[in-house]
Amino acid sequence: MTFSGRFDAVLFDCDGVLVDSEPITNGVLRDMLAERGWPLTPQECMRLFIGKAVKDEAALIEARTGQPVTDEWLASFRARRDVQLRARVGPIRGAVDAVAAIHARFGGRIACASGADRGKVELQLDKCGLMPYFRGRVFSGHELPRSKPAPDVYLAAAAALGVDPRRCAVVEDTVTGVTAGVAAGATVFGYSPPEAGHDAPDALRKAGAVQVFADMATLADLLPAA
Repeated sequence: MTFSGRFDAVLFDCDGVLVDSEPITNGVLRDMLAERGWPLTPQECMRLFIGKAVKDEAALIEARTGQPVTDEWLASFRARRDVQLRARVGPIRGAVDAVAAIHARFGGRIACASGADRGKVELQLDKCGLMPYFRGRVFSGHELPRSKPAPDVYLAAAAALGVDPRRCAVVEDTVTGVTAGVAAGATVFGYSPPEAGHDAPDALRKAGAVQVFADMATLADLLPAA
């Protein structure tokens, strides 16, 4: 099925949509939680934290470890995470070509709207060769009153592009992100390949994705410009 609407802009999530970072970030988090006495399998850590900012899950971490989530601990997590991302992160297969095609089709009216901190997002886009398409149009939920699943980051991105959010397509791979896009009034497309680190197709549809796809090579064909 191809969605019949036409869009003024396309807003991309970052982690799991543009860059293959979730296994790396969650591996660091899992190690640091184990150091605090909360052992998790990779699958459990993904299930609990995928699509969510670690700072927003402080209450859960404190309840399970019995230790406070301090600014110092969060800074240590980000530093260890960034070391691993610089060494290992790469683009999602097909993402660079898809973004290039969509950037050209929409006359540059695209943005990256992430729930992650800006330093992480920009590090990853730079490392993966994607920053030329998003420079000046990177939005972080950390810099807004609420992060995903609230719609704030998508509303901010649409406003900066001068586009009605209801005329935007959003590309997401988690229930948290789909919920944010739907709450913004956008039309959400769910990315759910068979690799680990993404929510299942049925979960994305239930959250409100109008269509779920498994291959970035097909994305440009799903998004007609106005």
